[in-house]
Amino acid sequence: MAQHEPMGGLDFHTPSADGHGPSFSGTLLTGVFAGFAGTILCLAYNIIYRDDTGFLPSAIINVSSLIFAVNLLFVFIGLLYFVCLRWLPKGDIVFEALFVLVTIALLMATSGVHRSDDAVVNHEFKGLLSGIIVILGLCSVAMPVLFHNKGFREHVI
Repeated sequence: MAQHEPMGGLDFHTPSADGHGPSFSGTLLTGVFAGFAGTILCLAYNIIYRDDTGFLPSAIINVSSLIFAVNLLFVFIGLLYFVCLRWLPKGDIVFEALFVLVTIALLMATSGVHRSDDAVVNHEFKGLLSGIIVILGLCSVAMPVLFHNKGFREHVI
C-alpha cells in the first residue's frame, strides 16, 4: 500500500515527528467540544439571565445565533490552537494568554455598546453579552487543559 504525501509537507492527522506535537484533528475536535460546551452554557445562561431580569429583546442574542455563532467560532479557535501548538514555542501558554487578553478586551468593549435608547434595556443587554463573553473566554482558556487530559483524548476525541 502506497503512503500518501502529506498536504504541503505537513501531516495534519498524526502527532509531530517527535510524537509529542499536536494532531490537527485533535486540536480541531477539542475546539468543537469546547464549542458544544460553550453553547450549552451560553444557552443556560441566556435562559436564566432573561428569566431573572425580564430582558426580552432577542434580535441579536437568541437561541439560533448562539448555536450557530458559538460553534462556528470554536472551529476557528480550534484551528488557531493548532497553529499555536505547532509553530509557537510554549504554544499552550501563548494561546491561553491570548484568550485571556481577548476576553478582557471584549469585556471592556462591551461597556461602550449602545443597544437601545432605554437605559435599562441597554444595561441588561450588556449584562447578557458580558456573561456570554466570560463563558466563551473560559471555554477557550480550558482547551489546553482538555487537549492534554489523557481521559479526554482517549474517550472524547
